[in-house]
Amino acid sequence: MESGQPSRTAWSAARYRAAHQLLEKGAIFQDPIAVRILGVPSDELTVDAPRRAMRVFIAARHRFAEDALAATVSRGVRQVVVLGAGLDTFAYRNAFDGVRVIEVDHPATQAWKRERLIAAGIEIPPSVSYLGVDFETSSLADALKLDEPAFFIWLGVVPYLTRAAFLATVSHIAEISGSEVVFDYAQSPEKMPAARRAALEERAARVAKIGEPWLTYFEPPEIAGLLTELGFREIEDLGPAQLAARFFDRHDLPPDTPGGHVLRAVR
Repeated sequence: MESGQPSRTAWSAARYRAAHQLLEKGAIFQDPIAVRILGVPSDELTVDAPRRAMRVFIAARHRFAEDALAATVSRGVRQVVVLGAGLDTFAYRNAFDGVRVIEVDHPATQAWKRERLIAAGIEIPPSVSYLGVDFETSSLADALKLDEPAFFIWLGVVPYLTRAAFLATVSHIAEISGSEVVFDYAQSPEKMPAARRAALEERAARVAKIGEPWLTYFEPPEIAGLLTELGFREIEDLGPAQLAARFFDRHDLPPDTPGGHVLRAVR
């Protein structure tokens, strides 16, 4: 990110979420304020139509996260921490009584988001609070003090972090017994077929050009081993084949198809 500027990839992810509401009618993930928070005419949002694969992946990762969140709340967890919140809207459509939400993000992105909420006329409920953290230069452990378990939503962030920043953050989550985290991660483009690899490398070059490069990749056995060492259990990792089967009723992909993953782990 450029110093003092909000995240441009957060804006891009929000556009995909909003476009999904218009183009697929929210078939995978319903978000009634995704379009409003952007303040962009609907016809401009549908320009994203050719990028369906990324759009439905982003919708699926939010659906997976919020399904897991609902199950966790039913077990008694009353805190949600949205790491790298960007323009995420959960806090403003939170229907769970007694559940408070802490949004954690870079201060510049948070200020921009507050401006967007005000401009869109979206009420900021008393159940949400904001915590400014730069994951690369600040310690989440120093900034976030929790006295009970929480559900952590951490989407669209991990690939942009250094491995050290990822480990520092996930290690802090591991210290909070009873907590649960959902995050997404990317496998290295080197694991992809040639055409897919070329497309990913092109996209990586685009985000690097705007100052938000992809820095960290994981392979499934590697991330599972790391989380197990930190004390996580019930690790559920959905890659392209598993996501296709669960959310799109497609069962034709080989189980080990490489690509973006969404993972849930319980401490």
